[in-house]
Amino acid sequence: MRLYYPSEQTHGFRAVVTPSQDQLRLLSLGLLSLNANETWEKTFAGEEAALVILGGKCAAQANQQQWAEIGERADVFSGKATTIYLPAVSRLLVKALTPFEAAVISAPATNSGEPLLIKPEAVNVREVGAGNWHRSVQDIIDARVPAQRLIVGETYNRPGEWSSYPAHKHDTYIPGVEACLEEVYHFRVNPPQGFGIQRIYSPETGLDEAYAVKNGDTIVIPRGYHPVAAAPGYTVYYLWALAGEQREMKPHDDPAHAWVHEMEG
Repeated sequence: MRLYYPSEQTHGFRAVVTPSQDQLRLLSLGLLSLNANETWEKTFAGEEAALVILGGKCAAQANQQQWAEIGERADVFSGKATTIYLPAVSRLLVKALTPFEAAVISAPATNSGEPLLIKPEAVNVREVGAGNWHRSVQDIIDARVPAQRLIVGETYNRPGEWSSYPAHKHDTYIPGVEACLEEVYHFRVNPPQGFGIQRIYSPETGLDEAYAVKNGDTIVIPRGYHPVAAAPGYTVYYLWALAGEQREMKPHDDPAHAWVHEMEG
């Protein structure tokens, strides 16, 4: 079972993970890299999608919506994201105005409606955890956006600290207790020579893997608990995307570690 996808230097669009891989049923994630004045277009038939700008500026057209210049950060460490959300059966055309990077996330959907531009000021910033598991979580596509399956955001993991902690999972549907959502993490590290550690474990199924994640790596999380740690001296960022039959954030903490919540007060 392959869960780790190392960074690759590519130009244009590269599909990183798709539902045919590693027990994913719904999520796809690709990376788009363009030079200034280059274009890219795609029609999402039977899928909803999100274009999350990682860095740079672009002009974009989505169905009848047009934006002459969007994108307010040079990279993921210099501001909040600008994102285009696309309901099912949408056509997207992007023209880079500067060197440009974006993540393209999609999942099967049948919803209708107009494409939506989510500006940085609409991103919901939450400070989560305490002590050495404090992190900044930025919700981009959440309950405020009329998506059918997708939930998308970004986490900033401070140097030497932990995130996605206490370790939690969301692989079993238990009404009111836990949602069933598969997930993908895409990592960036600052400074870029640094690294973090990703563990994925599921005592019920015997899964227990750990990876040194570096700048540009991607991790697939089909099930299990999945904490992250950043090496001292390095900020670890990850874009996270989830999809499931129930579009609800209802994680379930590992009972062995949930007690640390008592220290948050």
